[in-house]
Amino acid sequence: MRMFVAATLAAGLTAGLPAQKTTEIHPGRGGSPHVKSEWTIDGAVISIQYGRPYLKGRDVKMLEPFGDAWRVGADEATMLVTSRKLNFDTLAVPPGTYTLYAVPGEKKWELAINKQTGQSGTEYHQDRDLGRVAMTVSKLPAPVEQLTISIDDTNAGATLHIDWGTVRASAAFTVGP
Repeated sequence: MRMFVAATLAAGLTAGLPAQKTTEIHPGRGGSPHVKSEWTIDGAVISIQYGRPYLKGRDVKMLEPFGDAWRVGADEATMLVTSRKLNFDTLAVPPGTYTLYAVPGEKKWELAINKQTGQSGTEYHQDRDLGRVAMTVSKLPAPVEQLTISIDDTNAGATLHIDWGTVRASAAFTVGP
């Protein structure tokens, strides 16, 4: 009986938490592993496939000059797949597959959601952007050696985070019908 109660309590405590499932796809050409991370947020199945480079003593300032699009990862373009509409502020992202780019700035970043897919990571065509959304930038308390993309479930929807070095760039979104 005691084990049943403990198992029921444990299940109840984790039932509302979004689980991130990350699967390694292949080792990257330059040593950066490529992964697919998946979440279920408010009924939407969301996955992001990207290369996870290491800093290896470098500074995130290597993303300068500010204002240039970055593939948010290593080697291949970073791919976002969503089963439901996502709303990033005023940008509606219909269900489908997209390529993600970030446009770093000193105090603010932009997340570019691009309709072109299947291209190399360095091939970027701004005219194929579905749109761009502002990202807030904050400083992490401890450096993150390996690029990490995560999604946190929130009461108001969710927040996508890009963490690398001491930088966290975040964009809030909601799931549409």
